[in-house]
Amino acid sequence: MATLQVYNETAPTRITEQDAIKDYLAQINIGFERWETDESLGSDASSEDVLAAYSAEITALSEQNNYQTADVIDIYPTTPNLDAMLAKFDKEHWHDEDEVRFIIEGLGIFHIHPEKGPVVAITVTAGDLIVVPKDTKHWFHLGENRRIRAIRLFQNTSGWAPRYTETDTAVAYPIHQLAV
Repeated sequence: MATLQVYNETAPTRITEQDAIKDYLAQINIGFERWETDESLGSDASSEDVLAAYSAEITALSEQNNYQTADVIDIYPTTPNLDAMLAKFDKEHWHDEDEVRFIIEGLGIFHIHPEKGPVVAITVTAGDLIVVPKDTKHWFHLGENRRIRAIRLFQNTSGWAPRYTETDTAVAYPIHQLAV
């Protein structure tokens, strides 16, 4: 289940209650939901099986937000060129379309830098759905085990390339500050 860390001026605040996380994120325009996980899917389930298992949820979300495609990303510690891949996303950036992830397995941390208010870090795990709207400044880290499997939804995959802010904001919020 998700946890949220809010970097207030005095001391970070940690939120673990799921409705409180959803409410806080809604205030900064970040979508968050919990979907039931399909326990019949194993780690070796094909991407097609994963997409089929969640087809009703994917269809509903796609119809609401004009998402055109969905795929499954499957990252392991042994994924070739993993460090280079992750380096694309650990700096503050935004996208020209929404970043949508439903976590099936593993753990990831999205840092969100809203226009107004403090930076937040949301740790997402199996069953968590996050929607980072286009033009929202953010960055991403894998958890210590460097494992994540997620469904991604796109309006147009070409709009998903990172656009960097050219700031060092992300450096001020190192991953080791989070209890994951």
